[in-house]
Amino acid sequence: MMNYIWLALIVIGIITAVGTDVYESSINKYRNGVEFKATIEVNEEIKPGAQVKGILKASGDYYKDFYSLKNFTQDIVENEVILNLKDDGKGTITLLISENTPEFWKSMAKGKGTNTDKLIANILKFEKSGEKTYNASIVFERVSLVKIKQVLNAVIEYSELAVKIAIGLIGIMALWLGIMKIGELAGLINLLAKAVKPLTKRLFPEIPPEHPAIGAMIMNISANMLGLGNAATPLGLKAMEELQKLNPKKDTASDAMVTFLVINTSGMTLIPATAIAVRAALGSADPAAIISTTIVGGFAATIAGVTAAKIFQRLKIFKKELEENKSEEQQ
Repeated sequence: MMNYIWLALIVIGIITAVGTDVYESSINKYRNGVEFKATIEVNEEIKPGAQVKGILKASGDYYKDFYSLKNFTQDIVENEVILNLKDDGKGTITLLISENTPEFWKSMAKGKGTNTDKLIANILKFEKSGEKTYNASIVFERVSLVKIKQVLNAVIEYSELAVKIAIGLIGIMALWLGIMKIGELAGLINLLAKAVKPLTKRLFPEIPPEHPAIGAMIMNISANMLGLGNAATPLGLKAMEELQKLNPKKDTASDAMVTFLVINTSGMTLIPATAIAVRAALGSADPAAIISTTIVGGFAATIAGVTAAKIFQRLKIFKKELEENKSEEQQ
């Protein structure tokens, strides 16, 4: 089911991007092929064939009208440029994209897909107007299909991020699963499971008390309560793997999996190490002041979540679906 939802979201995103690009092309939003008039200030002599740095200036009203920007409020537009003039008075002007560059030019640069740190314009006219100032008529390089390029760039960017996260988890999982295996061989996991057996028996009645899933869940919950997020992730994956082995219907989460997920995500933490570290980094006078409220809030969320899960697990509508699938499997 989730696969269909993700596929539908991707298709909707692509259709929306293509529709937006078609509309922006119809109104020539990026003013492709239209002359833009500006003043160029330089501090050195301009020689044909040599690159000279300067400042491009235009009035805010002209910029606003040129690009039909309703909310543009700057009185003047200034941007650093590199001027490359030829013997015939033609050449190029390269706008260097920086923090001070107007947002619309930034979006144009990003919309190109490559060399997003600059915008290049061809010089149509270049006339001296003062000792160090020139009037220029320029046409920016063509910008089109901005939205679909952004979608494709995002797909590539997050694909790379997904691979980095997956590879980064290998070391962490090897470490903590190794520690868990040592604890299991030493008998510590069984001792821990027996100690909390009265509680786990009520929370996960369908899981055998000695099953490895109990130990993995206890280790995961303990890591979360101590604020050890890096340790909790591999232990949580291991617990889900063990619970899936007991799941009679492999494409549907079992009651135990739902209950475990509720506990795992409800934020039950005794030492919110990450939040304390962030508060300390931002200069909080008392970074640990949130511990008590975190404990109360986390336990309240856990109790509410587990109660809701147990109530839903008893509703006939959900039990009926499992029973129907069981009967189909038997046939």
